[in-house]
Amino acid sequence: MILSDFAGQWRLNRQIVHANGTIAEFSGSAVWSPDASGLVYEETGVLKIPGQPGMQATRKYLWRDGLDVYFDDGRFFHNVPLDGTSAHHNCPPDDYRVTYDFAAWPHFSSRWLVTGPRKHFEMTSRYSR
Repeated sequence: MILSDFAGQWRLNRQIVHANGTIAEFSGSAVWSPDASGLVYEETGVLKIPGQPGMQATRKYLWRDGLDVYFDDGRFFHNVPLDGTSAHHNCPPDDYRVTYDFAAWPHFSSRWLVTGPRKHFEMTSRYSR
């Protein structure tokens, strides 16, 4: 798998399970668009949290050769592991670990486990064409 395999529009569904049992859901799209250095990832959709009205949500990252992912301000975030192992992002005092599953390509998922004193949740995102 190479960077250009992600280019284009994808459907995105996400579930966020917080340590207190609250489950939030996001439904929308993710688009990987070319820029001068690789691809720009932008997701847009609606985030639903129990007991609250749905709200528009967006997120943007920069994807580069080697499947390196950066925040939109250029700071390194993580490398996408293709072999089923997890990647790590250290954001003290919390710890972020992600595992990607590409077994059913062009459907794939990412699963983030976030633990720490400020944040504690599991977030699963499912992408499909």
